[in-house]
Amino acid sequence: MKAAVLKAAGLDNLEIVDLPEPTPGPGEVLVRINAASLNYRDLLTFQGGYGSRQKQADLIPLSDGAGEVISVGDGVSAFKPGDRVVPSFFPNWRDGPPTAEKLAGALGGQADGVLCEQRVLPADALVPTPANLTDVQAAALPCAAVTAWSAVITQGGVGPGDVVLTQGTGGVSLFALQFAKLAGASVIATSSSDEKLEKARALGADHLINYKSVPEWARAAREITGGRGVDHVVEVGGAGTLEQSIKAVRVGGAISLIGVLSGPNHTFRLPLVVTQNIRMQGVTVGSTAQLSAMLRAVGVHGVEPAVDKVYPLAEVRDAIEYMSAGRHFGKVCISL
Repeated sequence: MKAAVLKAAGLDNLEIVDLPEPTPGPGEVLVRINAASLNYRDLLTFQGGYGSRQKQADLIPLSDGAGEVISVGDGVSAFKPGDRVVPSFFPNWRDGPPTAEKLAGALGGQADGVLCEQRVLPADALVPTPANLTDVQAAALPCAAVTAWSAVITQGGVGPGDVVLTQGTGGVSLFALQFAKLAGASVIATSSSDEKLEKARALGADHLINYKSVPEWARAAREITGGRGVDHVVEVGGAGTLEQSIKAVRVGGAISLIGVLSGPNHTFRLPLVVTQNIRMQGVTVGSTAQLSAMLRAVGVHGVEPAVDKVYPLAEVRDAIEYMSAGRHFGKVCISL
């Protein structure tokens, strides 16, 4: 089978190689991976940026994929050949709150990922693919969409009448927009591109702020809410945006801390967080149970992810460079 293998840290060390076809053992399923997708986390992984928290040599990258069952091992009754499935980002995190043990073995990091034609996975780390999605669309979901689901629904508890602010137009932010709308909330979308903002409007965004032309966007968000502030901020920027997020959120509101796109370190206004009773919650993807719940909602409501471009496996480096340049709207995917 064909597979992309990161021989060592550095994109120049990513090679397409031939590997033996795997065989499922007891409790395992052999999946033909038909599509995969990129996340910002993968860009750091290619550089060896997670240190001891990632496999540093001969890593098959990418956490997000989708495909169909080829065969099953002994004791597997939940799936049969031909079933379409999506693997969980954390194969060891089935349900419940996270623990160090459950977060170990993340695909495309500590363990090999899905940028390969075939992959053996535990049966209880797989979820059926919604009928309304292609494999390319389904491959866009395990990391970004589950992260957004956790932030907005599971941990955020967003409901009708709430106001949610999303940052940018990457995968997590667009999924957060879509899930907030499913929950009955209003959404303020921010971006540095008016063109991308109009695409966000087409996905359901109620209000648009160009943070390049309005750098003090927290003030604009408060004006939209009549001075009250937003109920929930999906914070993906990190050091460069956290202060504005704190200023934008209402008293007693919440900020979901997800990304560090503009930097990892920040001195923020701790007194404001304390005196206004702001809840700041880190979000690290989610469990297989959360993936299952999210996929059921996607199927019932006909949600379709925003897929920007699809590259063949042979052009995976072009896909990585395209995403690194930040020109995409939504997800960048790989067809296998």
